[in-house]
Amino acid sequence: MAELIRGVDVASYQPSSYEVKGLDFVFVKATEATGYVNPKLAAQAARGRDSGLVVGFYHFLRKGNPEAQAAYFLKRAGARANEILACDWESAPDGSTPSNDEKDRFIRECVRLAPRHRVILYCNRDYWLNRERSNYAGDGLWIADPSAPEGHPRISHPWLFHQYSISGGMDRNLGNFPTRAALQAWAKGSEPASTGGIGGGAMALTADQTYAAVWKTDKVPTLADASDAQANPTWQPVSVLRDVWASTRDTQARVRALEGEVAALRAQLDAMAASLTQLDVSGALGALQAAINATTITLSAGGGNTP
Repeated sequence: MAELIRGVDVASYQPSSYEVKGLDFVFVKATEATGYVNPKLAAQAARGRDSGLVVGFYHFLRKGNPEAQAAYFLKRAGARANEILACDWESAPDGSTPSNDEKDRFIRECVRLAPRHRVILYCNRDYWLNRERSNYAGDGLWIADPSAPEGHPRISHPWLFHQYSISGGMDRNLGNFPTRAALQAWAKGSEPASTGGIGGGAMALTADQTYAAVWKTDKVPTLADASDAQANPTWQPVSVLRDVWASTRDTQARVRALEGEVAALRAQLDAMAASLTQLDVSGALGALQAAINATTITLSAGGGNTP
C-alpha cells in the first residue's frame, strides 16, 4: 500500500503537549452546541502549528439550530487561513442525534460564513451507511471505521481522512494524500481533493467511487413539483432519475389504458357501421311506398260509393 500521511484528533481528554512525531496533521475539538469551548483549544492548536502540522478544527454538532452553532463554532475556533473546518456528526451523550438536514445546514452555513476554508464531515461508518440521506459531506468525508484496516474504510464513497484506531488514548487517522504538502495545497484550495483511492490524489477512482461521486452527490435542484421541494432543495442525480422514470412509467401506463379505450370505441363504431350496412334501406322504402299506394287506391275506390 502506498504510504499515506498520518494525524490525530484531540479534545479536552488529551494533553496539550500531545506527541507530534511522525504526524502531518491534527484536528482539534473547538466547540459543542452553543455553550461549550474546549478549554485546551488554544494550546492544542498552538502545538500543531508550532510543529508545522496542518491544523483543523471540529465542532460537535448538537440537535437544534445548526446555523447558530456554525456561527458559534467559527467565532470561537480561531481558525487561520488554510486551516480546515469539520462537522462532527454523531450521537450526543444524552442519546440525541442531529438530523441529516441539520448536519447539511451546519456545513452549508460554515461554507457560507467561511468561504475560504475547506469544510468537511466527520461521522462513523454506521452513520454514513444508515443515517446519511443527502450524501453531502461538504468538501470531503472524514470517516471513522476503527474495525477496518488502516486506509481501507468499509465504504464505497471517496474519503479524505480515515479514523482507524484509538491507541495510547489518541484517535489515530490517515489522510488520503501522498504528502503533507499535498494536504496543504488542498487546504489552500489550489489542489483537488484526494480521489479516495489508496495513495492519494494520483490514484484513479474505483467503479463504486465513480458511481457514488456522479450519481449520489446531493447537488441537483429538486424537481419543481416535488412534495418536499422546500425542505429538500437539492437531490442526488440517482433520485432524480428514479423519480423521472417513475413518472414516465406512470404516464406510459395511462397511455396504454387510453389506447385500450380508443380501441374499444373503434370496435363499437365498426359494429354499428356493419349493422347499418346490413339494412336493406331501398327495400324498406319500396315497401313503404307500396303501402302508401295501396292505401291511396283503397281510399279512392271507397270515395266513389259515398251516398
